[in-house]
Amino acid sequence: MRIYKVLNNNAAVVRDGDQEKIVMGPGIAFQKKKNDIIPKSKVEKIFVMKEENEKFQQLLQMVPEEHIELAEEIISYAEGRLMSPLSNHIHIALTDHLSFAVERIQNGYAIQNKLLSEIKVLYRNEFEIGQWAIKRAEEKLGISLPEDEAGHIALHIHTAKLDAADMKVTIRHTAIIQESIDMIERHFGVNLSKDSISYQRLLTHLRFALNRLEQNEDFHVMDREMLQMIQKTYSFAYACSEKIADYLKKEYGMQFPESEMGYITLHIQRLSE
Repeated sequence: MRIYKVLNNNAAVVRDGDQEKIVMGPGIAFQKKKNDIIPKSKVEKIFVMKEENEKFQQLLQMVPEEHIELAEEIISYAEGRLMSPLSNHIHIALTDHLSFAVERIQNGYAIQNKLLSEIKVLYRNEFEIGQWAIKRAEEKLGISLPEDEAGHIALHIHTAKLDAADMKVTIRHTAIIQESIDMIERHFGVNLSKDSISYQRLLTHLRFALNRLEQNEDFHVMDREMLQMIQKTYSFAYACSEKIADYLKKEYGMQFPESEMGYITLHIQRLSE
């Protein structure tokens, strides 16, 4: 492989026919220049990003190498843990995000994540990867990132999964779920236990329900008599599910079918008990 442009000690742009590729590996471009040869045996990763190629090149030149190395470690760990490749865009998104987070902490700014409680439940595997990541950041960079940052990393990992929605949709759904929980707490005048099985089941149910709405998938239809019994027996919980449905329609233009409100009512009732 012949170098077209050196990006940093560990990354370079090479030409393969009329196509540009970014290659990465420890020290592969150290003291190298244009037209020097990089042995294929030293290349650990090859990226062909087309329209994102230029942005990735700029990022690799601007971001400290130790931040890039940390991001790549996290990505490799995540792919191994999830046993699935992540989209190429994660190399841009996570590297950029992580470097900015480290800079914020070094400059004395706090990192907050208002969706942390919901992320822990909805994206448990990804959050555990995030926890590993902040521990590795402390080992590698000597910097202590808060648990909130593990939540941010979890969202990046989740949206990089090849079958996942994009970041905007993921954040919107997570925010809707948080708002729904807030409404339930106000409706019943309680603080819900975030560690309970009922809480986790409700969040998981809402997540899949929102995905169905987003993708125009059919919902399970509840027997009419069962729905009427739920409306009568658990009228207070059903009123809460109506509040959630009204809010969803007004703020996001999304509408739950009546049967789905029955299922949500059952989850709310279990949670309130």
